[in-house]
Amino acid sequence: MEKRKLTNDEISTLCQGLSMLLHAGVGAGDGLSLLAEEEQEGVCRQVLSGMAQQVDEGASLAEAFRASKSFPDYVCGLLEVGERSGRMEEALSALARHYEDRSRLNRQIRSALLYPAILLVIMLAVIGILLVRVLPVFNDVYAYLGGSLTGIAGGLLRFGQALDAAMPALCVILAVIVVLVVLFAAVPAFREKLTGFWRKRMGDKGVSRKINTARFAQSLSMGLSSGLPLEEALSTAASLLDSVPPAKARCLDCVKRLEAGESMAEAMKGSQVLPQAECRLLELGLRSGTGDAAMEQIARRLTEDSEMALQELVGRVEPALVMVTSILVGLILLSVMLPLMNIMSAIG
Repeated sequence: MEKRKLTNDEISTLCQGLSMLLHAGVGAGDGLSLLAEEEQEGVCRQVLSGMAQQVDEGASLAEAFRASKSFPDYVCGLLEVGERSGRMEEALSALARHYEDRSRLNRQIRSALLYPAILLVIMLAVIGILLVRVLPVFNDVYAYLGGSLTGIAGGLLRFGQALDAAMPALCVILAVIVVLVVLFAAVPAFREKLTGFWRKRMGDKGVSRKINTARFAQSLSMGLSSGLPLEEALSTAASLLDSVPPAKARCLDCVKRLEAGESMAEAMKGSQVLPQAECRLLELGLRSGTGDAAMEQIARRLTEDSEMALQELVGRVEPALVMVTSILVGLILLSVMLPLMNIMSAIG
C-alpha cells in the first residue's frame, strides 16, 4: 500500500521544528521522537516514530526521510546534500521556508479560484430561473392581453423552454460536476492527476508562468543557501517542475548553457528561467560572495509579483462576471417589460 505524502504545511512544520532542535544540540533521533510525541494520533505521528527508530538504529536523517516514502524526492535529495556539506540545519530551515511559501501560494490560488466559481454558479442560477420560471409568467400575461412574446423575448422564452425540457439531463450533469468537485477537494490523488493534466497543457502561460518562475526561484534559493553549487542547485530545482515540462525544459537548458561555458547571466537570459534584471542581480551576488542572499531576495520579489498578478487576474474576472450577468439580466427584463408597457399604454 502506497504511503500518503505529507502536505506542504506538515513538511514545513517538521523541518522547522527539527532545525530548531538540531540547533539546540538535540540529536536527530531524539528530535524526531520529540516531534512525534507532539503529534496527535495519525499518519504524521507514525511517520515520525518510524523515522526516529531508523535513525536510532544507525540510519542517517536523509536515509530515514527517504525510507519513509512520505516526502518528495527533492526534500530527501537536499537533506543528503546538507549531510555531505555539514549544513543540515541550513537545509532544514530552507526547506521549511520553501514549503511554507508553497503552501501559502497554493491557498491563495484556491481562494482566488473559489470565489469567482461560486459567483459564476449563482449568476447562472439567476439567469436560469429567469428563463425557466419568470419568462413563462410574462408569456401568460401577454396571452391574457391578446399578445405574445416576440423578438429577443420570444427567443429567450424558447430557450428557457428547452432548458426546462432538458432539466433532468442538466441535473445529472450538475450532480456529476458536484461529485468531481468533492473528489477534487477530498482526494489528493485525484486532485494531483487533474492538476497535473492541466499543468502539462496550460501550466506555463500567463500567470501560471510567473508562479512557476517564483517556485523555481524559491527552490534555487533553497539550494544555494544549503551549500549547493549553482549548476547542481539548478538541476535540483528543475526536479520540482516535473509536472510542467516547458518550465523544466528551461531549467535544463540553462544547465546545458552553463556547462557549455556561457556566463551565468547569459545562460539564464538565454533560457529565460529568470527575468533579465534578476539574472544580473544574481550574477552580482555570486561575484560578491552573497549569492544565497541575492537569490533569497529575488525569490521573495518574484513570489510577490506572482501573487500580485494572480490578484489582478481575479480582480478582472469578478467585475467581468458581474457586468456580463447584469447585461444579460437587464436584456431579459427589458425585452419583456418594454413591450408590456406599450400594451398597457394602448389599453389605458
